[in-house]
Amino acid sequence: MNSSPPPTLFPEKFAWGVSTSSYQIEGAWDEADKGLSVWDHFCESEKRMWRGQTGEIACDHYHRYKEDIGYMAQIGVKAYRFSLSWPRLIPNGVGKVSKAGVRFYNALINELLANDIEPWITLFHWDYPYELFRRGGWLNSDSPKWFEEYTRVAVDHFSDRVSKWMTINEPQCFLGLGHFDGLHAPGLKLSMRDCLLAGHHTLLSHGRAVATIRERAKIKPTIGWSPSGSVYRPATNSLNDVNAAREATFAIYPDSLWNTSWWADMVIEGNYPEEGLKAYGKSAPDTCESDRKLISQPIDFYGCNIFQAPSVRMSEDGLPVGVELEPGEPISMYEWTLNPDALYWGPRFFYERYGLPIVITENGCSLLDQVSLDGAIHDVNRKDFLIRNLLALRRAIDDGADVQGYFHWSLLDNLEWQQGYKHRYGLVFVDFKTLDRTLKDSAFAYQEIITTNGECLRKYTHSQEEQVPYVVKEAQRYIENNISETFNVKTIAAHLNCHPDFLSRRFKEYTGMSLSAHIRRVRLECARNMLRDPNILIGNVSDSCGFSDRIHFSKVFRKEMGMTPGRFQRQFRTRESSNDIPAAEISKNPRARD
Repeated sequence: MNSSPPPTLFPEKFAWGVSTSSYQIEGAWDEADKGLSVWDHFCESEKRMWRGQTGEIACDHYHRYKEDIGYMAQIGVKAYRFSLSWPRLIPNGVGKVSKAGVRFYNALINELLANDIEPWITLFHWDYPYELFRRGGWLNSDSPKWFEEYTRVAVDHFSDRVSKWMTINEPQCFLGLGHFDGLHAPGLKLSMRDCLLAGHHTLLSHGRAVATIRERAKIKPTIGWSPSGSVYRPATNSLNDVNAAREATFAIYPDSLWNTSWWADMVIEGNYPEEGLKAYGKSAPDTCESDRKLISQPIDFYGCNIFQAPSVRMSEDGLPVGVELEPGEPISMYEWTLNPDALYWGPRFFYERYGLPIVITENGCSLLDQVSLDGAIHDVNRKDFLIRNLLALRRAIDDGADVQGYFHWSLLDNLEWQQGYKHRYGLVFVDFKTLDRTLKDSAFAYQEIITTNGECLRKYTHSQEEQVPYVVKEAQRYIENNISETFNVKTIAAHLNCHPDFLSRRFKEYTGMSLSAHIRRVRLECARNMLRDPNILIGNVSDSCGFSDRIHFSKVFRKEMGMTPGRFQRQFRTRESSNDIPAAEISKNPRARD
């Protein structure tokens, strides 16, 4: 075997997390004294939203945050990236602070810490206060001061427990889709000049937020931001195509805000790129030295939201040109390519250009998930997406990119903005009629990845030509055929006529996890599948899955799953009994119109 470190191990203290955003999950749109956001106003027009759906209830995370954090604890995530709702904290955007808003986020943060989950706060993820929008929103030259005031409130209330901060999420989206194309809130179609001015105010807001966090944080902060932008992958590994992909990733187009370098160059290097100034011409905003200095204060990491990477090649004219998807190439419900090289080339290109540690702040895929007849959600394609993308990310690390964390988008199925509840991104399935939650198969796959710090991914790195070692193959076969029996590593080693230490070492070298952990995981998977039958006795499950006794089974199950076998089974009993909704209750269903 190669004596070098296993190729799929991730760095020590790697941040394994999940991401959400406030408007997409919280609901409670008018709870207590919360103010309106531009999304609350945008959703008032049903024609703008798919099937007239809204975020009024969303996932009801505002009332169910403890339950959702319980699912995070089950999965084993170490970090949770969530956004604050600006109008929930400050109803009018400036001025009076909401005690109820502060109380909610304090409770959320405390519950996360009680479950050993580190909070990562994003200050702005698109739900802009409607009262400030009426005063010009991002076009108002006072908007950076408003954002500074909001940041000050957040830092003063939460920075005694929170050290990870992100300022702005994806200006390309909330400006490009919300102010230029009119597809997102607030639904404007402004000129390019006005959009770039709003963008400049956004970047000034970022700068003021960084300064405020540095100045007022009660514990040492780690600060980043989380822009979007197109990542492209080379059609081949030729140097020309790699250069084409790099050039396309940082290119600027005169009729679009959708790019990386216009935003990131100013934040990190203190200047708008020359290519952008040329492309936007007279539409580009005027800047001064004080603006550039404020915007480009040092940050600690670069957040990457990466979902796909279209393929490009270098043309004979020396320009990047797009390459059509191959017939039958896997795509998501959004019709985005699922090619995992997005998480190889994206981190590499961004780290090469900006030299900041990389955190993957969003990565996921929209798939057609549904509850199967056995009560489970077998989202095999998301599980495959997760594994392939993390293997690609590990390759980027091997090739020199400093990647310090991965946040899967998303924890929950949620409101996909103007697309309503059409798309499902979550590791946790949400029934949008009952709001019941169910862990998908991908959540259990992520749990194993986190538990082993990615080492379990090694079992997917072997070439098809490489033979599975005999003892590994036979051990797996023995476990599968004798799952109801009580056995351990020594039992299997005796069956294979080899030493237990040799068997354990060989198994871990090939699969990336210990044989004892594999046995436990297979037994638990068997138990989970059986417990989806609401009528089966827990003692029978314990016996059928080879546990020594019911007490031992309950202890192992609770340790690994974060709940007792009985509680796990009850969710399926509840679901079976609530399939039929009385006619009188239909009118009370907040989503009956869907």
